Amino acid sequence: MSPNRESTAAARRPRRRSLLSVLGVLTGMALTVVPLSTANVASAAVSPAHGKGTRVSAWSPGMTTGGPSFDNQTIRMVVHSSVAGSGARITLSNRYSPAPLDVSAVDVAVQASGGEATRGTTRNITFGGSRHVTIPAGAEAVSDVIPISVSAGENLLVSLYVPGTTGMSTWHSDAFDTTYIASGNHAGDDSAAAFGSTTTSWYYLAGLDVLSPTARGTVVAFGDSITDGYHSSTGTYTRWPDFLGRRLGAGSGPQKLSVVDSGIGGNRVLTDVPNLWQGVSALKRFGHDALGQPGVKDVILFEGINDIGNNAGPDGGPLTAQDLVNGYRTLIDQAHAAHVNVIGATLMPDQGNGYYTPAAEAIRQDVNHWIRTSGAFDGVIDFDQTMRDSSNPAALNPAYDSGDHIHPNDAGMKAMSDAIDLRLLRS
Repeated sequence: MSPNRESTAAARRPRRRSLLSVLGVLTGMALTVVPLSTANVASAAVSPAHGKGTRVSAWSPGMTTGGPSFDNQTIRMVVHSSVAGSGARITLSNRYSPAPLDVSAVDVAVQASGGEATRGTTRNITFGGSRHVTIPAGAEAVSDVIPISVSAGENLLVSLYVPGTTGMSTWHSDAFDTTYIASGNHAGDDSAAAFGSTTTSWYYLAGLDVLSPTARGTVVAFGDSITDGYHSSTGTYTRWPDFLGRRLGAGSGPQKLSVVDSGIGGNRVLTDVPNLWQGVSALKRFGHDALGQPGVKDVILFEGINDIGNNAGPDGGPLTAQDLVNGYRTLIDQAHAAHVNVIGATLMPDQGNGYYTPAAEAIRQDVNHWIRTSGAFDGVIDFDQTMRDSSNPAALNPAYDSGDHIHPNDAGMKAMSDAIDLRLLRS
């Protein structure tokens, strides 16, 4: 999104350049092998929920292609639940990988600290009654119901053991949380002693959903690196969707909505990003990543600055404001066809960042004017007004600027959440 981010991405680009040739194949696979919402619908038929309440998504990152390969390793990941519930299920995704994924063991436990599990909380996870699951290329697998409860804001550790060589993984590159890697099968270990290396990405793990006695639905925060939490503090859950989840939980009475973060750094509305790990376009992933979430009621759509900053119009041409408007209208139509509310968020200022030019600023202003005044969205959140410098509206408020003049710091992330009128959300 920004020069700093792009230079980081560029440093990683050489080892992935050879992967570009498979993008077209994987993109097509991801969109045709797994129809919208099929994984959740199919799983519900096989493994019905036990108990009473509404099944909602508690955690679900957007996934992409281009991740590293694993071989005879256990991957232990932190899952931060936005809502309380029981009867949990997880989703494993091989959606953007070119080969079947063989998983021999999956376990979940309550996190004690770091990669260490709270003794006595580990539960085996099965798929159709089996500890072993093979997920075809381009597909996903939803687990059987797990006898574990989770509180809002609680962390679980999900560990999966892959016995062979996986090839390129389906992943979420920028987790802003710590993942622990061990050689061999250590999925059921309480101790973290065997987990000798760490990363800040998630691999294959694409969702946690729960049966909530209080939440009536799911809010999906759908966007790019600002939603993904770029420049928020690692492991502190200070992305704006995290703050929103806590706001909803702190209200009077029980929490009525869960919140999931479907932001992907670098993502665009109209076109796929050449850097594989930044994802296919919103137009291609919206049906799955947003509308496919269990219990989805509202989507907050906050994306477009990467289209503007890269002047990335459709079919390789320059971008116009109308191009973005057309893209938004397509997503709105998809949401309404699924009986889901879609709330539009204005694009924040970025003067001082490499994305900024007078021409790009003109497009941003035109797009924001349309978001505010068209009536096409079911509601509007004016992040631009909240986050801009009052003395220079083309720039971020310095108090909220992480330093790259486009991504907010933790205080800015909180300000974004505080700017959301909770009455816009269908609870």
